[in-house]
Amino acid sequence: MMSISRKSGKTGIVILIVVIALVLGIFIAVWAGYNKAIRLDELAKSAWKQVDVQLTRRFDLIPNLVETVKGYAKHEKELFEHIADTRTKYFQAKGVQGKVRAANEFQGVLSRLLMLQERYPDLKANQNFAALQVQLEGTENRIAVSRKDYNDSVRKVNTYARSFFGRSFCSMADVEQAEYFEATEEQKAPTKVKF
Repeated sequence: MMSISRKSGKTGIVILIVVIALVLGIFIAVWAGYNKAIRLDELAKSAWKQVDVQLTRRFDLIPNLVETVKGYAKHEKELFEHIADTRTKYFQAKGVQGKVRAANEFQGVLSRLLMLQERYPDLKANQNFAALQVQLEGTENRIAVSRKDYNDSVRKVNTYARSFFGRSFCSMADVEQAEYFEATEEQKAPTKVKF
């Protein structure tokens, strides 16, 4: 009798250890999945902030560029007003998609502004205009890199959010799929300049 009691006692301990190990394993898996969802979401938000910094830098350079151009192109008032309007739209936009729409709208206006140098040869030779153009070109390169980094982060979040277990963890962590910063059809087309 005693050996049966010992065997059942040992069996009970083994079962208890297995159950504790399973519960602990499940807890660790849930904890890791939840934390991964949070980490990927924060990476995407951080990447967007870098895009936002570069877009803000671009918008901060524009008033200087516009002031330089105004002296040469006094009758381009509509273009200058449109630049001011799109700049305001960007800073008033709510959320990533609102800022993306404003930035995309601004891209077309900016190309029109830069094309003014073809119409005004003296402007092309202006040192301030040339320096601002170089700064703007550098900013555009930074924007391109930041957009790529942001879209890479979005891809990671969205891939995880669509995976079998990732969907559950993202739901638990209140992490939603993010939207890519994509070029509009207008931006993909060749630039058409009208004066």
